[in-house]
Amino acid sequence: MKTIIRKYIVPVICSAMLIVTVSSCSKDKYYKDGGLANPNFNGTMLQYLQSRPQFDSLVQVIKIAGMEDVFSKENITFFAPTDEVIRRTIGQVFSNDPMLFNYPSLNVQLYNLHKDTIKTLSDISPDIWKKYLMRYLFKGTYYLKDYPQLDFNLRPLYPGGYYSGYNGDLANIGVVFFTANTVKYSGYRQLCIASITDPSNPQNFYYGAAAVASSDIHPTNGIVHTLAVWYPGVGDPSVNPNTTGEMHFAENMEDLFGMSSDFLTEVILSR
Repeated sequence: MKTIIRKYIVPVICSAMLIVTVSSCSKDKYYKDGGLANPNFNGTMLQYLQSRPQFDSLVQVIKIAGMEDVFSKENITFFAPTDEVIRRTIGQVFSNDPMLFNYPSLNVQLYNLHKDTIKTLSDISPDIWKKYLMRYLFKGTYYLKDYPQLDFNLRPLYPGGYYSGYNGDLANIGVVFFTANTVKYSGYRQLCIASITDPSNPQNFYYGAAAVASSDIHPTNGIVHTLAVWYPGVGDPSVNPNTTGEMHFAENMEDLFGMSSDFLTEVILSR
């Protein structure tokens, strides 16, 4: 009997312990320095954007604006709006998109003003695309860890930081620390950005902020933070009573290209 135990059962137990140990070690790798997910991209920022289908329209805008060299050669940090942001901004004349109920899209406003609507991205001036594209662009390399804490309910203590964009426009950027298991600031962290429309009063910016869906993607010439797509009721205490208020996701204006109504106004005046 003892021989059987030693011959069959002991090896099985040892094997099981080995599997558990290897499994635990494997899991540990995911909890160190960001885990096994590789944020590095072996190519330029422009090549990274070209490799992702959610940035097809954005790549077109970069080319129309004549900024290929900036995204290929300069050391930059980019808060990348997805194609959905551009689609919602331009929009259709007749749309069922709930986001556009309070803030009509560009084509709705052009139609109501009896102006030609936007049919292709090239219908908008390259100078306008360039001006507002640079709102999302910052010189230098900034990871999530490089930005200060932002608490929407305690802005005097945690205001985030103020940063000058590529074209000089001011932005408020910060990291929201969420609550976990009722312990404040111990949860996951989310980067967000808001456009400052009045530099003389930088704290007077929009209630919401454009949230980042994925951060710290590292092409060879900088950092990409991909912006999240905002949907009505997500993170909005006035619509969703379960929202903690720690993160006020983008209100309609922050989820438009340019993060305000300025882009729409300028395009309308140019038609």
